[in-house]
Amino acid sequence: MDEIRQTPEQEQDIAEVVKVRKEKLAELISRGKNPFEIVRFDRSASTKDIVSNYADYDGKEVTIAGRMMSKRIMGKASFANFMDGEGTIQGYFKRDDIGLEEYADFKKFDIGDIVGICGTVFTTHTGEVSINAKSVKLLSKSLLPLPEKFHGLTNLDLRYRQRYVDLIANPEVKATFIKRSKIVSAIREFLDGEGFLEVETPVLNTLPGGANARPFITHHNTLDIDMYMRIATELYLKMLVVGGFEKVYEMGRIFRNEGMDTKHNPEFTTVELYQAYVDYNEMMDITEKLFCYCAEKVLGTSEISYQGEPISLGTPWKRITMVDVVKENTGIDFESGEPLEELIKKGRKAGADLKMDLSWGKALYEVFDQLVESTLVAPTFVIDYPVEVSPLAKKKPSDNRLTERFELFITAREMANAFSELNDPIDQKERFMAQMAERAAGDDEAQVMNDDFINALEYGLPPTGGLGIGIDRMVMLLTDSASIRDVLLFPTMKPLAK
Repeated sequence: MDEIRQTPEQEQDIAEVVKVRKEKLAELISRGKNPFEIVRFDRSASTKDIVSNYADYDGKEVTIAGRMMSKRIMGKASFANFMDGEGTIQGYFKRDDIGLEEYADFKKFDIGDIVGICGTVFTTHTGEVSINAKSVKLLSKSLLPLPEKFHGLTNLDLRYRQRYVDLIANPEVKATFIKRSKIVSAIREFLDGEGFLEVETPVLNTLPGGANARPFITHHNTLDIDMYMRIATELYLKMLVVGGFEKVYEMGRIFRNEGMDTKHNPEFTTVELYQAYVDYNEMMDITEKLFCYCAEKVLGTSEISYQGEPISLGTPWKRITMVDVVKENTGIDFESGEPLEELIKKGRKAGADLKMDLSWGKALYEVFDQLVESTLVAPTFVIDYPVEVSPLAKKKPSDNRLTERFELFITAREMANAFSELNDPIDQKERFMAQMAERAAGDDEAQVMNDDFINALEYGLPPTGGLGIGIDRMVMLLTDSASIRDVLLFPTMKPLAK
């Protein structure tokens, strides 16, 4: 990854800066002023409080702390800007106010140092809220220069690897993660308000299950067995519905050993919820309400923009069967009664990469996946998926080739997946056996037999609706972020070659 390395000239400059800063630290230590020995610093206000409520603080003494982001030395008086966790404020430092020795020390402070200030709030003649320092203290020494010193922190790869610096250098990044936290809180607030109970289920599983995905495998030494990082929370949550929890949800990390791109990271966050005695129609209603609730709560509107494209989250959203949306976009009618061979040929002519031995359901799904999904920009529920690609969903009574399943698409991305849950243990076992056959034929993402889950179903799972939402993609949508890495504080990265 040579593209993120410094040029030899920059490396030399940085090395010299680090050398000078370490010498300053050594000099402080020799004088008994080691900043790293300070264990606490009591603050009386934040920069945001002071700036936002200036009238309450004008002329009053405050104590703040933050990172020094700029400094202007002007003889016997100097200005510097400081950033704490909530905002920035200017400090005014006068030798006669803070004393000769303290002022001399202050002048040696470097950009990036963590500093504590006690002083009086006032406004400069230009109208900037500031603190007239009475004392100043170095709380932590920054040995590395902030990136603006040389070329700014604009390289995406470096920003993802050094998120701690990215957050300092790019305030809009910090704003994105503050919004993420608020979105997660809003999801919980909504579901708790709807009467759902939040639960926790195992992250380490003895069997992978609940989704068609390749798991990460680890080993438990004491039990001497391989274990799997969970690829979904679905099966455990449905077991809880069997046990009598009629409205449950879990929010947490999922791990899938799959490809990486702007929409995929090996570990990501989902929320799954299950409700007894409802079907996938109720799950569509909940999905609409949840997305709108989060948008209104965090952004104050359901009319948003994503990468320049206006998106209305106002309900109701379009609901269309997979058969109809394929026909609408490609002209191929999988309900026409034409021979399957002819339908596959039409799909290939339209541009889909299809094998001639596909089943009706697999052919329908592949045409949708390859030719239609990318057109679904406005919120759209695509419903009634083929049974071959929906091993955990209940079949439609009117057509056993299809299931009561939907996926939500916004900005051509899958945002949610939901079923009327399959609760027939005999049918479920047959579906698992079909998945096992596909696995034996080479599909390492196919599901495995889960006898414990079958056993739970045999005790009786009521009619149940289930829903899973990718929180990272939801955050991408509501923060106008182009890549999943932009909404993960520490995305998975390949280590740099040494």
